[in-house]
Amino acid sequence: MKIPLLDLRAQYNSIREEIKKAIEELLESQQFILGPKVEELEKRIASYCGTRFAVGVSSGTDALLLSLMAIGIERDDIVITTPYTFFSTAGSISRLGAIPKFVDIEISTYNLDPVRLEEFLSDVSLNERKKIKAIIPVHLFGQCADMENIIKIADRYNVAVIEDAAQALGASCKIDNRVKKAGSIGMFGCFSFFPSKNLGGYGDGGMVITSEERYADLVRILRVHGSKPKYYHHLVGCNARLDAIQAAILLVKFSYLETWTEKRRKNAIVYNRLFSDERLLDIVTLPIEQNGNRHVFNQYVIRVPERDKLREFLSKNGIGTEIYYPVPLHLQPCYKDLGYREGDFPCAEKAAKESLALPVFPELSIDKQEYIVKMIKKFYH
Repeated sequence: MKIPLLDLRAQYNSIREEIKKAIEELLESQQFILGPKVEELEKRIASYCGTRFAVGVSSGTDALLLSLMAIGIERDDIVITTPYTFFSTAGSISRLGAIPKFVDIEISTYNLDPVRLEEFLSDVSLNERKKIKAIIPVHLFGQCADMENIIKIADRYNVAVIEDAAQALGASCKIDNRVKKAGSIGMFGCFSFFPSKNLGGYGDGGMVITSEERYADLVRILRVHGSKPKYYHHLVGCNARLDAIQAAILLVKFSYLETWTEKRRKNAIVYNRLFSDERLLDIVTLPIEQNGNRHVFNQYVIRVPERDKLREFLSKNGIGTEIYYPVPLHLQPCYKDLGYREGDFPCAEKAAKESLALPVFPELSIDKQEYIVKMIKKFYH
């Protein structure tokens, strides 16, 4: 049996005619840069997430970069984030000459630990604290970080919060007993439409959401080389627009987002049951969904001993998996000059050594999930 980590072809086959029609309409319009499709997608994402504004950009990475630029992050400023995330979270900080400072994760959720965040902020010198301008919590694998406590800490220290929600469109959590969508809680929320995301385009794309009009305007200006009006540059920006063809495709797929999300969530429940039935819970650590959260399971990530050997065994038996992420950011060669060492962030390092993502895409059938779990049991028993 062959089971890919993600079967985008199955998804495409279910919406093929709608996608073709949307592309054909765009080709007839010859409106490829910004325009009505981008504006429509922006309005629908803002409404869905519960913010006043959304700005389409060229990638999730540029969503982070432009958000940092909009609040004036510059050389030698400090931005706090997690060491267990995709590189662009910290890379966007470094591109502005700012300094990423890492705080360890909660091993149960893989997200930024607010207890350790509080400890970090209370321990730094007054001079260093003055340089701290932002915190970027990451809603990793589709579950919100503990935003209620992170926001309280950020407010206490007068630090901006930019949510890296690249993997978490549609996720939610409770803030003061009110349900809030991922991305709508901090000053900015940043999404990615990379093809592997739960709402993925057919190329790169991203979105910044905010309820602050001045920041939305800034991001709109920054995404077009800092110009307003055209050819009049008051800021140095980027070429970071969302392509209209991606917006047209995403508008088709957006109509199915909730259906696909519920199928992912159902697949996660099936996995949890199967691992329990096969008596693997003493070996396999399953993902959890925190109380009050809605986990969208962009990835279904387990932790296991002998992870690399298991992955090789599953591959030989036709099962696609992925490691998110094999090297935490504080141990990446390009960040050697930050002075971090192995052992500085034990939870992030443990996750990097033990985590393994299993197929969880909406079209995944129960018989394939049963096969995956049986193969894992076979490896260990």
